[in-house]
Amino acid sequence: MSISIAIVEDEKNYNNALKKVINYQKDMKVVAQFFDGNDAITNLPDISPDVVMMDIQLQDMLGIEIIEKLRKEIPGTQFIMCTSFDDDEKIFNSLKAGAMGYLVKGESMDKILASIRDVYQGGAPMSFSIARRVLNHFEKKLPEIKGFDELTEREKEILELLSQGLLYKEIADKKFISIDTVKKHVGNIYRKLHVNNKVEAVNKFNQSKN
Repeated sequence: MSISIAIVEDEKNYNNALKKVINYQKDMKVVAQFFDGNDAITNLPDISPDVVMMDIQLQDMLGIEIIEKLRKEIPGTQFIMCTSFDDDEKIFNSLKAGAMGYLVKGESMDKILASIRDVYQGGAPMSFSIARRVLNHFEKKLPEIKGFDELTEREKEILELLSQGLLYKEIADKKFISIDTVKKHVGNIYRKLHVNNKVEAVNKFNQSKN
């Protein structure tokens, strides 16, 4: 089954280059291209792609704002930030908004394609430099841990497997449940722990064991 992808990027050459490379793959297809934020906000809910490649600094708004507005409307869509900005504020605002991946422009197309497949399967792909910043940030600033009492035993089991780096399909196979059921449990985990993505959820889980 083909992974459906939308590209939100105001640099036309880069947008078209991404589309060309993605459409060359047998397992993915670009279903929409947007060159400004307003157009994306208006049309993405009707398209509900599996993955959105999102530029942060668009001409008319920040890509972070788009995710904040659409995350609840299209909960099945995963957002990957693909940007030339790698400062801490933009990284963490993106993650808080609900982005599941963060790539710096300049990554190879192989890395970008692998990241699309990864996020589709429940991963949280990041450029190496970004991952280092995220880890350093969480080591310095430990947020308050709350919400674990509300988790069911099955949700705790799934969170444990997420923390081990397992993808949704691997968790589904291990627990003999469907991927959709895994996604529902993960959504409940995020809500109960007051987090927006896997990075924050796993970090809270690891802190709870300390």
